[in-house]
Amino acid sequence: MQTPRATSTLVAASVAGLIGTAVLVSACGVYSFSGATIPDHLQTIAIPLVEDNSVNALTALDEQFTEMLLQRFVRQTRLRLETTETDADALLRVRIDRYANVPASVGGDERATLNRVTLAATVTYRDQTNDTDLLSRSFTAFEEYDPSDPELGLSGENEAAIAALEKIADDIFTAATSNW
Repeated sequence: MQTPRATSTLVAASVAGLIGTAVLVSACGVYSFSGATIPDHLQTIAIPLVEDNSVNALTALDEQFTEMLLQRFVRQTRLRLETTETDADALLRVRIDRYANVPASVGGDERATLNRVTLAATVTYRDQTNDTDLLSRSFTAFEEYDPSDPELGLSGENEAAIAALEKIADDIFTAATSNW
């Protein structure tokens, strides 16, 4: 059984810990629980449809990539989506520049046993309130798949492309929200 003095010390320590946590969280007004930090003055973001300048046989990569970015920037931060680019505090423009699907490994019968899908995208993340670029660079990622897997069929390439886009979306989000 604890003494009254030990109980009051424990309560005081708990209250002090809660107050300290509240002060830290309120002092870091730009922090979110996803680890993303956004400048205080940015409240809205516009994310237009990703521009796909690559040559590939897959459809809807632009739409899927845009949705991945929305998932990260709108659903994992305090930013609200603004549909009018000029009215947004921040603007995220992304362009898929390159798509490649090449053999990564060749078997004894000179057939590809593993293919590598590589995607490259250029990003500009702009603070339209202060008229400055917060991020402007290219990102690349790849994913491999077995082109001879009868269960995958043509979906293997698509799944690899989506996985590579997920990696790029994660890299963009991290780069755009970790500089503060």
